[in-house]
Amino acid sequence: MDEQIERVLDSVIMPGAERSVLQLGLVRSIDRADGQVRIVLGDAGLMDDTKQAVSESLRVAVAAVTGEDALVEFSSMTTDEANDVRHTVAIMSGKGGVGKSLVTGLLAVALQRAGYRVGILDADLTGPSIPKMFGVEGRPYGNAGGIMPVLSPSGMPVMSMNLLLESSDQPVIWRGPLIDKALRQFGKDVLWGRLDYLLIDLPPGTADAVLTVMQAYPIDGVVVVFTPQDLVDMIVRKAINMAGMMQKRVLGVVENMSYLYVPELDKRMELFGPSRGDEMAKVADAPLFGRIPIDPALAALCDRGRIEDYDSEIITTLGENLLTALGDMTE
Repeated sequence: MDEQIERVLDSVIMPGAERSVLQLGLVRSIDRADGQVRIVLGDAGLMDDTKQAVSESLRVAVAAVTGEDALVEFSSMTTDEANDVRHTVAIMSGKGGVGKSLVTGLLAVALQRAGYRVGILDADLTGPSIPKMFGVEGRPYGNAGGIMPVLSPSGMPVMSMNLLLESSDQPVIWRGPLIDKALRQFGKDVLWGRLDYLLIDLPPGTADAVLTVMQAYPIDGVVVVFTPQDLVDMIVRKAINMAGMMQKRVLGVVENMSYLYVPELDKRMELFGPSRGDEMAKVADAPLFGRIPIDPALAALCDRGRIEDYDSEIITTLGENLLTALGDMTE
């Protein structure tokens, strides 16, 4: 690709996506000859008014940089052709209520702060919490070729069933086949473009929905979340064994609600019993990514949709350990 034109393409931001046409993977071809630049873009997820706005922006940008005229055309494109996701990581737990969505959110924030392009797919269709946690509102838009995810306040693309409902408190009362179909459609229809990491917040347990995601998505590995309670042991082992049966590598484990730090006493209180992080890491044959404390400040930020504002050493630790597990720390 012509470097000069590539810079132009990377400067034109897609309305509603806050990323360039290049970052969205929509550039099909570029021909430059006789004082004219012909640019062919894919139309996945683009409404007619968006196409018009992008065409005009490209013509102005090309003229400003090269002094040449630009002819912008659109052709049919699927999201499979546009998407280029380097790593897909699933966050799973053997049961609900252990903080799987919280860990997904913290990992996403950590990776984005490290300079990576990150997206989140909330695959927990019946109990989605990612939109609330990130303060994501509004509805996805698109066309027959694809759906644009909704952006978090920091510009992170997020897709969740809750964003497709008429109201956030509307229940999803579906039988297994419908859930299976919806999860597969999310994989086919969402325009992620170029991402370094796609994090998938799985439903709890090891039933149909988790199985569907494991089969339908190119998952590089899973992160298993648990809490210190005794009853978690067997459940965590089930999740780890399922990952093994599906030939998905356990990248690491995370212990949530590990302790409560009381600054007045300068003491850690293990409200749910002693940590079992090292034990679960041994069971999983994977590193312990971190022990997340009970932090009222973090809970308050999640309730207000501002998890991206959270600042703690645990975020850096989680991100670095995931990058190390995937071999990306040297990049």
